[in-house]
Amino acid sequence: MVEVRAVQLNLTPDGIEIILEMVDGKVPQVFTSSYDQTFLADITDTVLHLPEGSEFHSDNPVEGITSVTVKSVDSNHVQLTVKGAVEVPTVEVKPSERGLIFSVILPSKTAVVPPDTPLEQESEIPPVIEPQIDAEPTDEGNKDDIEQVIIGTPEIFPQTSTPVYVIPQEEIQKQGANSAAEVLRGLPGFAINDVGFGADIHTGTYYRGHSINQSVFLLNGRTIGTNISTYHGATDLNSIPVDAIERVELSSGTSSTLYGSEAFGGVVNIITKQGQEVPQLNGLVEYGSFDQSNYRVSYGGSSGNFNFHLGYEEYEASNRYRIPVGAANRDSEGRLFNGDTATSNYFGSVTLELNSRNTLSLDAYKISSRRGLLYFGFPLQRDRLNHDALNVGLSWKTELGSSDNSILRTTLSYNQDYFNTYGPTQQIFYRTGTLNSEAITARVEHQWSTSANNQLTWGFDWQNSSLNGEVLSTNPQLINLNETENRERTQIALFALDTWRISKTLQAELGLRQNFNSEFDSYLNPSIGVRWNVNRTLAMRGSWASVQRNPGLDQLYVFDTVHNWLPNPDLEPETGSSWTAGVDIEFSENLIGQLTYFGSHLDNRLGIRNGKWENIGLVNTHGLEVALRWNITPEFSTFFNYTYTDAQIETGLDKGLQLGLIPYSVGQLGIGYSSAGWEVNLLASYYSGSRRALFNNPGEINTDFSPSWLNLDLSGRIPITRNLGLMVYLENLADVSYEKANRIYQPGLTFRIGLQSNF
Repeated sequence: MVEVRAVQLNLTPDGIEIILEMVDGKVPQVFTSSYDQTFLADITDTVLHLPEGSEFHSDNPVEGITSVTVKSVDSNHVQLTVKGAVEVPTVEVKPSERGLIFSVILPSKTAVVPPDTPLEQESEIPPVIEPQIDAEPTDEGNKDDIEQVIIGTPEIFPQTSTPVYVIPQEEIQKQGANSAAEVLRGLPGFAINDVGFGADIHTGTYYRGHSINQSVFLLNGRTIGTNISTYHGATDLNSIPVDAIERVELSSGTSSTLYGSEAFGGVVNIITKQGQEVPQLNGLVEYGSFDQSNYRVSYGGSSGNFNFHLGYEEYEASNRYRIPVGAANRDSEGRLFNGDTATSNYFGSVTLELNSRNTLSLDAYKISSRRGLLYFGFPLQRDRLNHDALNVGLSWKTELGSSDNSILRTTLSYNQDYFNTYGPTQQIFYRTGTLNSEAITARVEHQWSTSANNQLTWGFDWQNSSLNGEVLSTNPQLINLNETENRERTQIALFALDTWRISKTLQAELGLRQNFNSEFDSYLNPSIGVRWNVNRTLAMRGSWASVQRNPGLDQLYVFDTVHNWLPNPDLEPETGSSWTAGVDIEFSENLIGQLTYFGSHLDNRLGIRNGKWENIGLVNTHGLEVALRWNITPEFSTFFNYTYTDAQIETGLDKGLQLGLIPYSVGQLGIGYSSAGWEVNLLASYYSGSRRALFNNPGEINTDFSPSWLNLDLSGRIPITRNLGLMVYLENLADVSYEKANRIYQPGLTFRIGLQSNF
């Protein structure tokens, strides 16, 4: 397997030169073709390992060429696309000691004047970092010929004041993830209890000690979170279609200025797939333990200035596995009861390039999820949860002025989440609760490079959200709480984030977000960040952000008939601040690390007290986050993530205790091999145990912790043909059942096996 480590664009007198730098100068086989105005080069037995990101892209690198793209098609196939403005470019391919050189010759064969703005991988706004200019003459006999070298990925780390973690499509495939929750499990800082077998949304998803409602979740840069805050009404990561995901980006700090003041934890942006130059059909059929079945199909392509990507995904599992005495929802046969799940998802996107400076995009997904609830399984919990969601977003991107240093994005979106829980109360009474949440959101964002050393991102958000809540119980003691509630809320925010490069090594960020809320008036949340590049291999960074999260409409107004929790219209917002400090280190060309201290001060935290939502007090969180990546050889790579979280309750009866369901330590160690379509990946996961805060068995107290556990998973891909592979996953190699969180158990050794294709 040949590894591409960097992409360079060199402007030449005849056009442009594209260099794919390869390890040890190895040269793979190249197959060329063309269609419309596009030249294609398919490079086999090759993997793309750029220092940052999973794709190189450059728009309008020179007159006559509209775009150059280098990306991974699958685990052993890299594709170069050169799109001409009026006709197929003429391209000569030749090997060199550095790798492969693609010389693009323009029809006029006239000298090319280098553009004013250097190109950067996936960078629509010229970065404040100076471009790398190679002033070495290209010919010893002609000292006047200066070659401008445009580096596709000049930076190992994002030039930000907080760490930015990215999981690309290739890593998602290696994980064998069946949900967005499983994808996020591989990121530093996350402790995800409700994932995999026995996944139950009550056990929670936490980032740096904060619940899923205290982070912001985006789809292609727009909010997808609901205005519901009860456990079963939060963002349902187990239902988001994983086959639609191109990559996942995780950020924090000053990102809260741009995307929401409620980001105590962080901002998760899920980027979906777009159509590719060559039409491609992808499919997956997979079966596994406990009646697992997984079907995926997607098709994407382009025609002229139009591209598209459409897909469907379906997953089912009965989850009827044996669990020990004391586990939640253990039936008379000693098996998990009511743990079945079924999801089906439709997703798609279309993009139309109106002209060289205007692009229109539309994407949508439709989710249908049916599952049982487990967490309160004493006696057997029989409640069911139906979740239906629809999200549609329309975006218009335009380049203002005569250059690409000013970009305006306008987005309009609609989001609906329908949650319905229902079931008998100990087979005596019947109860049902419905939360139907809708939101219409508009966003205008302007990214403006005001100078070579300054970039300003500013704009406004507007959202109108509504909630229809219906409560019905046949319990005589609760009939008086049966009701229908219709509530709505309007939120407007003005935001501005300025990034100023003070010197060649020092960068500062200053953000302001002014919020106007129809229920909680107006409030200002500032943020600051700083980054100091000590040298080429070491950088220090830090950030601070003021945050506020308002109570959900359900917490304020709707009785929770499943948990018997009363609403409280007098709730106050959660307020406080979060901060980070850390270093980015390039130990060697193939080994990089990020070390981050994080903390937060959260006052008026929302929780349940005596069966009613209340502001229960203060929580201080401190922690440490470690992320290491090492590309040992072109075939072998490894990573290590570790997070320590001390989330301590400072007031009330639980003063001095760790927040429930949040472990002190989580860690992951993975090692992978990839060559010629063969893949083997070994993943070790560690969880230190978490406090059992609610619904304890007789003899247990709320200071007890669940036991720690260590899990090993093995996955692999066996190529059958160039376009067809056999996928194998073995989970829990030790074959030992363990308590994942608060009496929810993982079964012993399980398997999944399937066929994956792309044509």
